[in-house]
Amino acid sequence: MIEFFFDCSSPWTYLAFHNIQILAAELQEPIQWRPILVGGIFNSINPSVYAMRENPVPAKQAYMLKDLQDWSREAGLKIVMPPRIFPVNSVKAMRGCIWLAPQGKLPAFAAAVFEAYWAREEDISQDAVLLAICQQLGIDGAAFLAGIGQAAIKEQLKANTEEVIARGGFGSPTIFVGDDMYFGNDRLSLVKQAILHQRQG
Repeated sequence: MIEFFFDCSSPWTYLAFHNIQILAAELQEPIQWRPILVGGIFNSINPSVYAMRENPVPAKQAYMLKDLQDWSREAGLKIVMPPRIFPVNSVKAMRGCIWLAPQGKLPAFAAAVFEAYWAREEDISQDAVLLAICQQLGIDGAAFLAGIGQAAIKEQLKANTEEVIARGGFGSPTIFVGDDMYFGNDRLSLVKQAILHQRQG
């Protein structure tokens, strides 16, 4: 099984979220979706991300934006950097993913959240945006807001974040095949090889 720890606030995670579903379908391998708060990871063990944002290297920043567009074009996704609302508070969206998981609606909801933020520059921290996504997917809005307010949902998001840190993760997306950890959209070919290797062993 593939474990996919993710936060919708990352464009590279959007790419990996899209691409890993294609890979999983090809290999007929299930995905265990593990919503996290990547800000919690940065605050706890990876504050260098904040330092990089405050003092970016212009050439590296320019290349990163080009690289993102190259990858998004290959995936057939529209990804734009939302300058007015970056970084975004994704806590409600990620709690929503956890609440919707038992209903089988996590993948569709997460995909809609990614698209709302990264393609349309909508502020996914706002209830109105999340409720519009719920309406689009046939999810009861009042039940959604009540669900993401439950203590158990909040605790699960915190536990997932602490778990990925404990297992060596430092950002989003973090992918596990058994005990093997992989970070980032550009490691999916290695994820594929790890799955095939485990099957042979």
